This record gives sequence, C-alpha cells and structure tokens, in this order.
Amino acid sequence: MLRDDEITRVLTVMAHPDDIDFSAAGTIATLVDRGVEVIYCLATDGDAGGFDRELDNGGMGALRRAEQTAAAKAVGVTDLRFLGYSDGTVEAGLGLRRDIARVIRQVRPDLVITHSPERNYVAIAPSHPDHRAVGSSALDAVYPDARNPYTFPELLSEEGLSAWTVREVWLVGGPTPDHFVDITATIDRKLAALQAHASQVSHLDTFADFVRQRFAETAERAGLGPGAYAEAFQRVSTD
Repeated sequence: MLRDDEITRVLTVMAHPDDIDFSAAGTIATLVDRGVEVIYCLATDGDAGGFDRELDNGGMGALRRAEQTAAAKAVGVTDLRFLGYSDGTVEAGLGLRRDIARVIRQVRPDLVITHSPERNYVAIAPSHPDHRAVGSSALDAVYPDARNPYTFPELLSEEGLSAWTVREVWLVGGPTPDHFVDITATIDRKLAALQAHASQVSHLDTFADFVRQRFAETAERAGLGPGAYAEAFQRVSTD
C-alpha cells in the first residue's frame, strides 16, 4: 500500500455532488493540508436531488454544480470535472468506463477515491444504484482500462492521452472498511463543505449534530479516543 509521502495527486470519482463531502471531505482537507493535489470528478450534476420543484428541468443541476464548487473550495479543491450523466439513471458500461479512464489519464493520480460497488445491507444509503454503477466503472477504468494502451486506443491516437497506472483505490460506503482516517482537525471544514449543499441539507435542523455523531461513531470503531472523528475506507491495491 502507498505510504503517505507517495500520495501526491488524488482523483475522486463520485456519482453526485455532495457524495465526496459526506464520505471523505475531512480526509480531502487533510490531504490538501499536506500539499496533495486533489481533483473531483462527478458523473452527474445531481439534477434529480433536492426539494425545490421549481428548479426542475435543469435548474437543480446548475444549482448543485455551484454548491459542489463552493463545497470543494471549503476543503481547498478547485479542479472539478462534471461528466454530465443523468442523475438516477447511471449504468455501469463502456461509455462511463471510457469517460473515467480519460480523466484518469488526464489527471494521472496516485490514488483514486470512489464508491464501493458492493451493496451495503447495514447502511443502505451508500448503495444508491448510481453509486454502485460509478464505483464499478471507476474500478474497471483503473484496472485495466487506464493502464492498458490498447483499451480505448482513441484516447491515445485522438487525444494524446497515454496509459496511466493508478497504484491504489480507496472505496467509500462499502460493507468492509479496513482503513480509518482521523479527521478531528478537519471536521469543521467537512461540515462547511456539507452545509454548502443547501439544496440537500438546509431543511435538516440538527444536521451538524447528526454529522458529528456519525463520524464520532466511526472514530470509536477505529479505536480513536473520545472527542475524535474519523472517515472509513476500504483500501485496494492495484498491483
């Protein structure tokens, strides 16, 4: 597995605006503080989310792109890439694999953070079908697509994007996490990122308390002391 000093560039591949903030914004802030370059890739604009029906027919997607941009800024990320898939109907397949492989070859990250493609029966929300589709396609894009110059050869011949090997993947939302990151020092920035998604969370009066409790429980599972907060991942080596 990668040592901390071997991680210099990270790509997150998520289904919707707010997915990275719920699952890993504290970790992202910690990485950015260490000088790591982080890039966000979002499969959809989140156009099927939110509670304001007056923003249907495109308005919600534009709002959520803006919210995600503000949330990213709260943890020090400024490079965001939206793939434009329709929220709620993402399917794993060659097109999505090609689009993610393209971004991987553009960014050339050491580490990719994405959704677990496994269904989690303990906590069903992380197993949204868009999440599982994006996680499955991202893993396929990491191995073998992005590293194999003969997969999607047009990426090289037409776009000049040579093959790239991602060395490690961290999965979020799955049933078997095995790696915990202490985010006690960055929990406030995680909350700021989440609260930037006003269309999703502004109706929840106790949202901040919920977030703190949830990630305090994760810290407890990780064996950290009282008052700590943590985020959980499953680490996957690509060797």
